[in-house]
Amino acid sequence: MSIYDYSVTKTDGQELSLSEYKGKVMLIVNTATGCGFTPHYEPIEKMYEDFHDKGFEVIDVPCNQFAGQTPGTDEEIHEFCTLKYNTQFPQMKKSDVNGENAIPLFKYLKSQQGFKGFGKGPKALMMSGLLKTIDKDYKNNPEIKWNFTKFLVDREGNVVARYEPTEDMDNVRKAVEALL
Repeated sequence: MSIYDYSVTKTDGQELSLSEYKGKVMLIVNTATGCGFTPHYEPIEKMYEDFHDKGFEVIDVPCNQFAGQTPGTDEEIHEFCTLKYNTQFPQMKKSDVNGENAIPLFKYLKSQQGFKGFGKGPKALMMSGLLKTIDKDYKNNPEIKWNFTKFLVDREGNVVARYEPTEDMDNVRKAVEALL
């Protein structure tokens, strides 16, 4: 199976086949509206504005699995993002990314790019400390650890990178640019 065999559900209930994005670079992100990482919407939107015409797409999948930081309906989430961050990329239906109800796309993404750590710095230390209290074995499984985990897909449909929320967004931008 490839990334193009998967689909995500849009907020109106329609299925979006990722095969529609063949030949494009994709950033697939599980998002939240009430998280310390929610400001990541700003650089993601900036990348979308700067690179969309060059073949860049964002797949925004809101998720409420991490400390309940994505409350509200799909409509309320969309309103928050458009009013606060002027997001123009489409948002999908709020979905699970871990566990038995995880959407198939995220099961696939995790099989392609496992967890490699939070990196260094204060945010990395904070996330490591938090995760130790939630899942003592978090370092050894591919599960999504928190909101704003990002997967980068190249024009051929390869999942080439996974970025934890602690990753500097400038590094994510440089990786996207390199694929365009």
